[in-house]
Amino acid sequence: MKNKIKIQRAINGLTQEELANRIGVSRQTINSIENNRYVPSAILALKISKVFNMSVNGIFELDEDD
Repeated sequence: MKNKIKIQRAINGLTQEELANRIGVSRQTINSIENNRYVPSAILALKISKVFNMSVNGIFELDEDD
């Protein structure tokens, strides 16, 4: 699953730590999601999209092999 979290963080001037604090997870979790090592739950995906005022589909995109 591809995502645009790193891009949106840069646009919004947020560090991984700041985003993590806003949604109640560790910085390592954000890093793992950004680097496609961890697929977030639906609830976590909704929290991330809410921070950036975007739809879940605007942040996350399925790969062809997903």
